[in-house]
Parts: sequence; structure tokens; C-alpha cells
Amino acid sequence: MPQNDVLIALATYDEIDNLPLMIERLGAVVPNADILVVDDNSPDGTGKWALEASERDPKIKAIIRTNKRGLGSAVIRALKYAIENDYRCVVNMDADFSHPVEDVPRLLERFDSTEAPVDVVIGSRYISGGDVPDWPIKRKIMSRCVNCFARLTLGLKTRDNSGAFRCYRVETLRKLDFNQFVSQGYSFFEETLYRLKLVDARFAEIPIVFIDRRRGVSKINRKEALKAVWIMSALSVARLFRRSK
Repeated sequence: MPQNDVLIALATYDEIDNLPLMIERLGAVVPNADILVVDDNSPDGTGKWALEASERDPKIKAIIRTNKRGLGSAVIRALKYAIENDYRCVVNMDADFSHPVEDVPRLLERFDSTEAPVDVVIGSRYISGGDVPDWPIKRKIMSRCVNCFARLTLGLKTRDNSGAFRCYRVETLRKLDFNQFVSQGYSFFEETLYRLKLVDARFAEIPIVFIDRRRGVSKINRKEALKAVWIMSALSVARLFRRSK
């Protein structure tokens, strides 16, 4: 495996109960990958732990941001790091074990397939074989509605547009102007697919079973969902204007 091949990005805030074990598991499952932690100065010491781990292990990288600026901007920082350091691909995932570590090799296997080359592989909850068994019905309905809205307003064909578990081709990410992004929160993931679609990126989905976090507190709520709908509506207007031109 060439140097700077695979980067695994973890955006964190108050994940000290999960991050050490998460990195240990990733090291066992994908030992050749580098791991980048982008932490928003967590008061629970997550960032401090990541910095100390990066000093012990050169395959662990850590970026500590002094202000909490939102999940979207943290992921953008990780994607820019992958571009700046010439990685071949970057896997983005949650640090709380909601995305099964054992599925990372499956994501990479699909990414590396030569039969149907792709630029983005999505770990999907909403294709055959995918599931969210721990969610209450209200959260399932909210997520389904947001994803349907993304397909309707942004012209996306993928089924799971709000999930964070993805593998991106770095050469394709170079085509994006991150200064154009308007989302700072969870709607970032729909916006990313929309902007990748504009540069003719190729997409694929593999099924995953999303497991709700066992430690820590979830950051998603109804306010974030409504904000995502608002941002997608704004992007939809821009899309219609672009088509009319």
C-alpha cells in the first residue's frame, strides 16, 4: 500500500469515552490507514488525548480547533487535510461506533472495485440490507423525510444522503470549492453530495446497520433537521436558477 493512501477522518466533540477504543479498533481492522482527529476543543479532554496519541503514533494525526464551529466545517477541515497531504481516498465516519468499524474494509473494497469505478461510496442505511434498529419511529420518520427531501430538491439519486459514513476519492474532492459551502451542521452531508454531483462524481452505496451510540450524547435533534431542510431549500433555488441559465 503506497504512502498516504487511506485517511480515516473523525470529527469529535466530547468523545473521550469512545475515541481511544475507536482508534484501537481502527488500527486493528485497517492497520495501514492513517487516522485524523479533528476536535473542536472538547472540554472532556478528547482533543488532549488525540494530541498525545499523535505524539506516540505517527499514523495518528490531530487537529484541535479553538472554537466549536460545527460538524460541517470540521469535516471540511479533514477533507482539506486529505487534499493537502495527497491521500488517495478519505473515509469519514463517526467516532461513537454508530458506524461499524468492521465495515470500513467493505467501503474500501467497493471504492477499489474496477468493475464500476466510483468517486464516492456511501455506507447506506436505506438500501437493501441496511437498517437503523435502535431508532424510535419518530427519528426514523424524520430521517426518511430529510432524505426524500434531498432527492427531490437536489436531484440526488442516492438513497442515504444524510449519513456521514463515506469514502471519497481525493482527486474528485479537489474539484470542489469549499468556500461555496453554506452548511456548518448536519446538512453538510447532503450539500456535499449535491456539490459532488455538479462535478459529475460517480456514486455507489453499500448497506450498513447503523447502531445508536452506547456512550456519550447524540448531537442530532429536530432543530438540526429543520435547519437541513432550510439549507436544502436554498440550494434547490440555486439549482433551479443554474438550470434556467
